[in-house]
Amino acid sequence: MPNMNMSLLGEHRLSVMVAAAGVVVGAGLYGLFLARGYTKAKPEVQSVVDGLLGLVGNTPLMELRSLNAATGCRILAKAEHLSPGGSIKDRIAKAMVLAAEADGKLTPGKPGTVVEGTGGNTGIGLALIARARGYKCILSMPEDISAEKIQLMRTLGAEVRICPCVPFKAPRHYVHEAERAAKESENAVLMMQFENLANYKCHEATTAAEIWMQSKGELDAFVCAVGTGGTIAGVSNFLKKMRPTMPVWAIDPTGSGIKNYIETGVFESSGSCYIEGIGIMRKTANFAEAKVDGAFRGTDREAVEMGHWLVRHEGLFVGPSAALNVCGAVKLARLMGPGHTIVTVLCDGGDRYRSKMYNPKWLEEKDLVPKHVEDISLEFVQ
Repeated sequence: MPNMNMSLLGEHRLSVMVAAAGVVVGAGLYGLFLARGYTKAKPEVQSVVDGLLGLVGNTPLMELRSLNAATGCRILAKAEHLSPGGSIKDRIAKAMVLAAEADGKLTPGKPGTVVEGTGGNTGIGLALIARARGYKCILSMPEDISAEKIQLMRTLGAEVRICPCVPFKAPRHYVHEAERAAKESENAVLMMQFENLANYKCHEATTAAEIWMQSKGELDAFVCAVGTGGTIAGVSNFLKKMRPTMPVWAIDPTGSGIKNYIETGVFESSGSCYIEGIGIMRKTANFAEAKVDGAFRGTDREAVEMGHWLVRHEGLFVGPSAALNVCGAVKLARLMGPGHTIVTVLCDGGDRYRSKMYNPKWLEEKDLVPKHVEDISLEFVQ
């Protein structure tokens, strides 16, 4: 006859083991910490947010350790590609729609149409915000925008109008097409992201404030590219209020006049680039508010190399403008010297550029096949 006490003891041990396993499996990583005695480890829990709009902003500020080793500086990047619409433009889409509501131009629950001429990411953000607020959305854009972006905007319910790549003065320019759409549509509001000051103000109030709080004010400089001018204007205004001597630099692609304007006061450029959404040839209302100390030139080659380099060394899959921003951080780190903390932004993710930047055939056609993915010295950044 089996020993009853031993049997019960065995069952007790088994139940304890099962219970412990349940804690680990059920509670995930936190349970594993507790099981191993790491009792001080506590998960960070975010409170419930109010729908889609509550998801916009408060993106992580991440450290790019492989770049730290290569530059001798601490490189931090605001992970805007983790926003619900996949880009930093979700912030201004939310701000511009809410500003239109505050002005009485749009009313939640009543018919209304959001209209914009956009290179893609702002359109994606507006399509999402319009859906969340109950509005229609009409977007016009040049024909060279990636197919992934166009398809996504249509999937989100926006009416997309494709326009030829023509000079700004031409009637078929995508900005003028948006103006026509706004006039023809009932209860329509043209967002005008380049001139709408809700753009830079939201970056000052949210993007820059988050960077300051997340870094605990321990940063030495900021750098990013210029599209509408909203990001660099908002961030530069905030940072220079906190520390007037804080360097803020731009990284400008070939074909854009920002670098020359910052250095000489005149918008001039040469060449062209394949990078979407950045580079301008005029002083927009948002860029007029920027406080910029200098500018670097960036190239398609640098952006492509950095994009693939980040996949290899950081596991980061970002778009070309984000990759160029990281190139800007490397250039600024070299200029300032070792021991500094440089902050930039990762504008969007790489998924919507699979047909271009991450397409071997496209890269070969443009003579942009990456050659320095294993180069830890970052010599491809000039």
